[in-house]
Amino acid sequence: MMDKFFCADASKCVEEDIIGSGSNYQTYILIECCLPWESEAFNSKQISQNLKDLVEEVERSKQKIRFLLINNDRTKCSNQRKVLIYENKEQELFGGYEKHEFNVDSFDKVAGVVKSYLAGEVPDCETKNKQTRDILVCTHGSHDMCCARYGNPFYAQATALASELELNDVRVWRASHFGGHRFAPTAIDLPDGRYYGNLDRASFQSILTRTGDIECLNKVYRGWGILPNPIQVLERELIVLYGWDWFNYKVASKILDLDTKNDAFLAEITFKKADGTYTYRADLVKDETKTVRLKGSCGAKQESEFVKYSVENIHFYSKKEELKFAISPSVSLPKLVETV
Repeated sequence: MMDKFFCADASKCVEEDIIGSGSNYQTYILIECCLPWESEAFNSKQISQNLKDLVEEVERSKQKIRFLLINNDRTKCSNQRKVLIYENKEQELFGGYEKHEFNVDSFDKVAGVVKSYLAGEVPDCETKNKQTRDILVCTHGSHDMCCARYGNPFYAQATALASELELNDVRVWRASHFGGHRFAPTAIDLPDGRYYGNLDRASFQSILTRTGDIECLNKVYRGWGILPNPIQVLERELIVLYGWDWFNYKVASKILDLDTKNDAFLAEITFKKADGTYTYRADLVKDETKTVRLKGSCGAKQESEFVKYSVENIHFYSKKEELKFAISPSVSLPKLVETV
């Protein structure tokens, strides 16, 4: 009898660098729903037909909207349920998604609430917008075995840790599939919209409290979902340079040039902090030493190539001082050297 294949074990075995795998969505629509969930979550028997129809309609429209089912230990299998909508309002500099929270008294009404919101209306079941941090841990084992094998124990661990640390504004949720099973246990941190994987208690405590060794993000940070995937690599370099303060900055990014032949990009990240606005530009080049061929999920029939990028030729621009600096490529950025 052949041993079962677990995609997360294969990824860890080759020490895959997980940066650049955060998914980019304009809006997250999170619907509280009892277990169990089918492999395709919105085919589950608990889901009303009008909600299934709405999800299919939005998917056909190709809008950057992600529907997810969520559940925690307080979820009751009754009609009363929460609907959380996190939206990126497309500001020039991004600092986080805007949350709207609704208490809906019947599953049949969920589709109507979501439809009203997407049409620009304010459904009357919206709750007072208390600031919360919602951590979604993928535990969707019917979609991929690794999310059950590693996601479920981590969900329990994460819930206990948030309670121990008395972080009353943090809610930890089980969530349906949002990609990256081979990085299980994997999580999304909202309202930030940052993705993490290969999590353990120590790294999760650092993420929750934004303290401790920032270098842990080199192993567990998948990327910020508001950035194009290659640029997520550059952002990680800047996090390591600026430390946990980086999470307080507002950020914008763009790809300035694309070299398809050599699989390379010229990327730019602009960020704002108290003393001014700053910009980094860098080449993002395919890194043959880190690029891997793997089965992307436990059920994959064949391997896929997962391209990884290295950061080269970094330049720093200070809008306040109008100075230009060049930085030698390095895993961790050295001190800035002024260009003559």
